[in-house]
Parts: sequence; structure tokens; C-alpha cells
Amino acid sequence: MITNKDNSIQSFSRYEFKYVLSSALAKNIESEIQHFMDYDGYVHPDMGNKYIVRSLYFENRQLTNFNEKVDGIKRRRKYRIRTYSKDKDTLVPVYLEEKGRVNNRTYKERVEIKYSHLIYFLAMDNSAKLLELYPGNELIEKFAFDSIRKRLKPTVLIEYIRGPYVNKYGLLFRLTFDSDIKAQLSTELFNKDKQNYWKLAKPGYTVLEVKFERSIPPWFHRIIQCYNLKRVSISKMVIGMEACGVAKDV
Repeated sequence: MITNKDNSIQSFSRYEFKYVLSSALAKNIESEIQHFMDYDGYVHPDMGNKYIVRSLYFENRQLTNFNEKVDGIKRRRKYRIRTYSKDKDTLVPVYLEEKGRVNNRTYKERVEIKYSHLIYFLAMDNSAKLLELYPGNELIEKFAFDSIRKRLKPTVLIEYIRGPYVNKYGLLFRLTFDSDIKAQLSTELFNKDKQNYWKLAKPGYTVLEVKFERSIPPWFHRIIQCYNLKRVSISKMVIGMEACGVAKDV
């Protein structure tokens, strides 16, 4: 959750492998990695060294992003507004993010935006205003263009609890354990009036995401083999939309 007050673009490129675990299996694996990994620097001790992730995804009436993921399109991208709090907190950054995939590699670009500007991202036909507020920002320009061309609008809100770990020994290797995943149809990032609208997605399960730039360390390969972990193709946006009854993977 790095703050970036000059509105410059942050870029990430890596491989991401995903596994769906039972709650018991997730606890076992977390205990196994303690010798090799530390909590990342943004966890909340009062939450058991975890934090909230909340993302509002953009979609259109044709469900383009949903269908591209389900169909396994090799080159795809989607936009979301992301923050790390369930309540509006101006001390916690809010980002516009573009996440995409090219063949087997995942990339992400993000820019921090102001709370006072959220209204312009969440309402359609505000592209000119966004370009005025963030002149010369390539990510904002791409979002403004795609919003018009694809008729994107905020559609589904996803929230979950993340347990994040980083490698102790220098190799760029990160694990996140995402649990209590829930979704609701929403055009807003925060709405206290809709607390009863949440739908559980994958109740009782944890999504383990393995993120690395070049290779997985040998000790984690042994964990994969020991627990016979099987990679899956899963998207929180997709399972959230399914939980809300918007779309279905057939």
C-alpha cells in the first residue's frame, strides 16, 4: 500500500499462480512458511497480521471482462478502483488500477487518485474531466479511452481479508492468503446503506496467490508437492459476479 502523491504510475510485472485451499489447509501452509517469509509491512496486528482489500470493478453490458477471463483469452485487461479499508479513510490511499495478462505473465499499473475525484471515475462520460485532472497520465488516458469505447461502468464490489507474506531472503517472491471473499453489485466504493447486500464467494475457502518474477524457491516447490497443490484459474471478479447472479461460467 505504497502512497504515491505525485500521481506517477506504478508498474508491476510477474507470474501469478493461484490455488484454492480449505481453511484448515491454508493454516497448515501458513505455519510451514514462517521460517522463510515475513509479513509485509502493511499488516494490522489487531487483525491477526492481515488487512482488508476492497476493489470496485468496471464492466459493460456485454460482460466483456468476465467472458474474456472465462474464455481464457491470452491478452486481456480490466480496470478497478482499489483501497485497503472497508470505510472511507482519507489516510488510506485509493488507486485506479489496470490489471492485465499477456500469455502467462500478469502485469499491473496503478496511480493514486484523490477521494474528491472518485465521483469522476465512477460516473460515465467524465473522460474530459479526468484528463483535465490528471494531464499527461497515460493510465488515466487509457482508462478514459476504454471507458468510452467499451462503455465501462462500476459493476461489482469485492472485499476480502488478505494475509500477505514477503520472502526473507531477497528473492522476489510473495504469497497472499485471501479469505472471507464477498461481493455485491455496486456503483460505489463505499456505501454503508448496503451492508446487508453482500454475497459470499467461495465460502469456507482461501485463495492462495503465489507471485514471483522468475522462479519459485525450492522450499515452496516442496510444499506444493507435499500437499499436492493444484493450480487453478480463478478470478475474484468472476466468482463475485457469479455470487451476485450477474453472470455464470458455463
